[in-house]
Amino acid sequence: MATDVIAGGAVEPDGAPRIPVLDIARGVAILGILFMNVNDMGASMTASGAEVRHLGWTWLDRAAWLLRNVLADGTARCLLEMLFGAGMLILTDRMACMAEGRWGVLKRYGWRNLVLWLFGMAHMFLLLWPGDILHTYAVAAMVACAFRGLAARWLLTIGLLLTALNAVGGTVGIVYTHASETQRIELTGKLAAGQTLTKAQTTMLADIRKRAAQRARNKAEMQAKIVAEDAYGRGTPWQWVRGQWAMNRERLGAMEIGAIWEAASVMLIGAALFKLGILQGGRSRRFYWGMTATGWLIGGGLRLAATLAMMRFDGQPHIGWATYEGARILMTLGHLGAINLLAGSALMRPFVAAGRTALTLYVCQTIIMSWLLFPPFGLGLYGQFGWAALMALSVAVDLLLLVAANLYLRRFRIAPVEWAWRSIVEGRRLPFRRVSAKPIVPALA
Repeated sequence: MATDVIAGGAVEPDGAPRIPVLDIARGVAILGILFMNVNDMGASMTASGAEVRHLGWTWLDRAAWLLRNVLADGTARCLLEMLFGAGMLILTDRMACMAEGRWGVLKRYGWRNLVLWLFGMAHMFLLLWPGDILHTYAVAAMVACAFRGLAARWLLTIGLLLTALNAVGGTVGIVYTHASETQRIELTGKLAAGQTLTKAQTTMLADIRKRAAQRARNKAEMQAKIVAEDAYGRGTPWQWVRGQWAMNRERLGAMEIGAIWEAASVMLIGAALFKLGILQGGRSRRFYWGMTATGWLIGGGLRLAATLAMMRFDGQPHIGWATYEGARILMTLGHLGAINLLAGSALMRPFVAAGRTALTLYVCQTIIMSWLLFPPFGLGLYGQFGWAALMALSVAVDLLLLVAANLYLRRFRIAPVEWAWRSIVEGRRLPFRRVSAKPIVPALA
């Protein structure tokens, strides 16, 4: 095996066992997700995805954005989704062993996720973070739970089929856009040459022009939205609150369906990887070397090609439309392989504490960024950082949180947000303080 940490580990106050290598992966993922969120917290969320040059485009910013897109874009979220799928199996199997029966398991797991969903709502509307993932994962986990009894090969097949639909949709988009542009050039060329178009060709050209006009309107609306977000980002505290609430309402609309689809499909893949022993270090080092190399070379190559195409800013379809989700999963598998290869090293030891306090660290990221540094009622630094500075800031905050997590768990058994969540789920006040001097990090081989 790559590590000897599959079964060993700590036990939570509610009796749930810990698997250290999964804690390491969770710690890496929860700290890594800040590299994807910081730009949405410190600048226009719309510009972060649709007009990246708005945040700064010096050569250093370009390099930082390229590295972020290739190495980190969506991979921390993907790893968390895989771990959530594994956690779903661990928890529901534990509930089943407690003789709760099938419906008892669904009821208990559903209650756990309902509480998590409420925490997500509080994160969005009280802590003002529109990019919350907790409420999405709570719903997606219940979708994935319906398949929990299937064999690993079926979990993997269903997860990959759901993911493949993204590639199909992207491919159709590329082909259709290219075909429309070819038709537009051909038909306008005929008009310029004085040729008469047939009725069908005239209708086709009118439709093409109509869609082009709609894209122009969409772009104008996007620019107006960026201006509005910058205005409330630099405005009064009340304007900031109203702006974040508006973003929350938009997020809970049509975008939520796609987010749940993505999360549920990857949770099924994660559950399959756990049943196969891959997620938690149950394979050989040679296996994980191959997994890392394959994920990074193929996934990284696809992501680099898409990123370079995006940097042309010509609005044309590119390979990333079809390969984004597949490349994201491949890159995440590369990261997961590397984590398992390094899990027994001193380098990864601090991440055990980060994984055990992941929910609290996630909320702390919001408090530091969206309450202290960027908003009008904080230091008012919104819009003052380019891509390079935002990435450097993420490194600094993550290091601070990593140290804090390790210091905290020397005295306490469970992090505050985890304690609140699990206490509500269990219907009792779980023990909070550490009662012995035992080390928090189990020995790693």
